[in-house]
Amino acid sequence: MVSGSAYDWRHLVSSDYLLASLIPLILLVLSVQILGNPQDLLDIIFGRSRAAAPGHFSVQRAAASYAQYAKLSRRELGAMRASYQRMSWAHRRIGYDLGYTNKLNRLEDSIRTNAVVTDAIAALAREEFPEEFAQSSLLQHDIPGDLSRVRESVKHFVRDWSSEGRDERVRILGPILDVLKEVDLQDRQRMRVLVPGCGLGRLAWEISELGFRTTANELSFFMNLAFRFLLSKKHTQQPQQHVFQPYASWFSHQRTTDSLFRSVSFPDVVPRLGDSLVLAEQDFLSLSPPSRENGDGYDFVVTLFFIDTSLNAIETLQHIHTLLRPGGKWINLGPLLWAGGGQASVELSLEEVFRLAEAVGFGVGGINPESDKERRRTIECEYTADRTAMMRWLYQAEFWVARKAM
Repeated sequence: MVSGSAYDWRHLVSSDYLLASLIPLILLVLSVQILGNPQDLLDIIFGRSRAAAPGHFSVQRAAASYAQYAKLSRRELGAMRASYQRMSWAHRRIGYDLGYTNKLNRLEDSIRTNAVVTDAIAALAREEFPEEFAQSSLLQHDIPGDLSRVRESVKHFVRDWSSEGRDERVRILGPILDVLKEVDLQDRQRMRVLVPGCGLGRLAWEISELGFRTTANELSFFMNLAFRFLLSKKHTQQPQQHVFQPYASWFSHQRTTDSLFRSVSFPDVVPRLGDSLVLAEQDFLSLSPPSRENGDGYDFVVTLFFIDTSLNAIETLQHIHTLLRPGGKWINLGPLLWAGGGQASVELSLEEVFRLAEAVGFGVGGINPESDKERRRTIECEYTADRTAMMRWLYQAEFWVARKAM
């Protein structure tokens, strides 16, 4: 015989009332497991907006792009194979005899080789910026990878940090370093140099090696993460440690298949941060002049292939002027490849740039300055070029040194 209290308990357990009362608790537990944050469930219930998407040059988007390099590259390879398969059997047979299917297989091997580097850069991002990669949430945006930005950034390993890029590097860094080498050795340690848009940092590092206190400034974390990969004692310990095949993704203008898939080792030297080299990973326009006993400001601002990346060149030149101390110098080398289609507020000719510089308050060196090293001149150069390719893209870059009035 069952007692009344036991009967009531079994009736309660099997009742719809208990199940109904447990549903909210079950949903709460599931929300914590799935969303990672109970607040997200409330945001969904009350219709609050999703988190803002990461900026295009943010550490989150750059890390996601490096992490997705292999997946996106294999997707592209799949499209290439599908295109090949759409040819007739007779044409596919000719392609096979030419070795084209093997060429696509070599591209797959190249993707695997390159992913060793890109995966390591993505891992470094999570190691050095853990606060930017909190537990995922349903309210967060999926971050699409930017394959072209990754490829552009890793090509700078060649230009900035490989033996293969030495000739291009000497051509564009040489005139700038020659000006700075004219400063007396004993004076360099107290002088500050800013390098905006520093990319993978070779110019900034070279300047710091001359003895100047150098700030390497870069907005894009596609570049910053790649530079940090070289600066990291964990990831880069010795010269020529890493291998990449930077040209494999573009089959055009190649003389041989072997040149397409050639490997480049880097770095030729191992850079490190220190008292003479610091990073400023932010928008150039957000920088302030450094405080100093003999007057605020940098002694030199060095812009290499930089001013034409400005969406407002007037604002950029004004800020360069603001950042310099009285009597400080602005050293520039680069073309004028403005962002077209109305993206840039102004797209100036070289003549207009010089007139703007004078209006801002600079004295631009002419053809007969006090030092021949500071002579204004045109320098023919390339930018992340493939030296074995059938195509060359040459810039008639302009070099000048301008001084801020005392």
